Amino acid sequence: MLWAAVLLGVAIVIEVGATAVLPRAEGFTNLGWSAAVLGGYASSIWLLALVVKHVPISIAYAVWSGAGTALVAVIAFLFLGESLGGVKAFFLALIVTGVIGLNLSGAH
Repeated sequence: MLWAAVLLGVAIVIEVGATAVLPRAEGFTNLGWSAAVLGGYASSIWLLALVVKHVPISIAYAVWSGAGTALVAVIAFLFLGESLGGVKAFFLALIVTGVIGLNLSGAH
């Protein structure tokens, strides 16, 4: 189970990295960055597929998508010049709360 959690964390980091460089792909016209994005997404999905052998898909996907969404929003704010107002931060907190809630309910 610990190994699945580590793989899920790696999948999230790879997916977030691919999403963070997505603007550089310029609508998939820049071949190098496009390959990086597609390779990152493919690797992330492959790792997620390995994780769901050991973790229920509802939990694994909720963590993968929720954590990824929150991390991309933070990276976009810190490095890509996007705004992060109170309303956006509140709803990101709801996503994180939902992921935590799913994990707690799945643990029983």
